[in-house]
Amino acid sequence: MDHCQRERKSSRRSFLTSQLRWLSAAAGAALLLPLIRFTGYRVKPKPRHVTVNKLPGSLTPHTDRDFILFVFENGPVAVARRCTHLGCRVNYRRELDIIECPCHQSRFSPLGVRRAGPATADLPTFPVRELRDEQGRLTGYEVTL
Repeated sequence: MDHCQRERKSSRRSFLTSQLRWLSAAAGAALLLPLIRFTGYRVKPKPRHVTVNKLPGSLTPHTDRDFILFVFENGPVAVARRCTHLGCRVNYRRELDIIECPCHQSRFSPLGVRRAGPATADLPTFPVRELRDEQGRLTGYEVTL
C-alpha cells in the first residue's frame, strides 16, 4: 500500500468517524427531548398585554379572543375563555348571567367560579390595570395574559 492509498483510507475513516459522532449526537438529542417534555420543563412565554379602550359597563362585558372583561362596582375582572374541562372557548350568556361552555355545558359565574357541569375547576382570571389620563379619568383597561 503506497502513501496515497493510506491517506485516502485515513481521510475516509475520519469522515466516517465524524459522521458517526454527529449521528450519535442527533440520536441522543432525539431520545432526550421526550424525556425533558415528560419532566414538565417549559419555558414560560412573555406576558402579553391587551389594551381595551372602550369602557365596558356592568351590563356589557367586553369579549376578546382570550378573555371576557367584566366591570363590577368593586373593580374589573378578566376571566379566561378556555373551559377547564376540555379547553373549549366559553361564552357569556347575558340572559342567564353565566359563562357557559358550548361543548359540555359547564357553567361559571361572571367571576369564573364553577357552578355546574363536568368542569371541576374555576376559570382562571387575569390581572387587570385601569388606564387613566392626566386628569385621572378612566380611559380603558389593560389585561395581562
